[in-house]
Amino acid sequence: MPGRPARGFPNHVDLTVTDLERSAAFYDSLLTHLGFERSAEYAGGVPNWTRADGEATFSIGLHAARRKVPHDRYAPGLHHLAFHAGSRGEVDAIHVLVRSTGATVLDPPATYDYTPGYYAVFFADPDGLKLEVVFEPRLAQNPA
Repeated sequence: MPGRPARGFPNHVDLTVTDLERSAAFYDSLLTHLGFERSAEYAGGVPNWTRADGEATFSIGLHAARRKVPHDRYAPGLHHLAFHAGSRGEVDAIHVLVRSTGATVLDPPATYDYTPGYYAVFFADPDGLKLEVVFEPRLAQNPA
């Protein structure tokens, strides 16, 4: 049961996709692995997943694109979306999961110089949106 919303934290993000069925299957696999729950569709059948953690509640919804143009993360708009992982092992597990879906792995799990111990995998959703799953020891409750 979600608590009081955490002031200033994101509430939700809605992504536009070219094929709702294909993308819903991809995001269902990824997001349920990350602890999101598929919730009732909203706004006319939009697939939606929600994650509540303490006071923070966050949801991700998918909308059908009106135009079929490739995603360009260097054009104005979203560059990429990153998710926290609880451990390096979880980053590795996401890598295996993403590969099993046939998604494009952009950069396999590795340590990056962003912050000490930053360990991440980068991949693309079915429409080419760059996604990341990252473990940062400085943010972990129980660093592994």
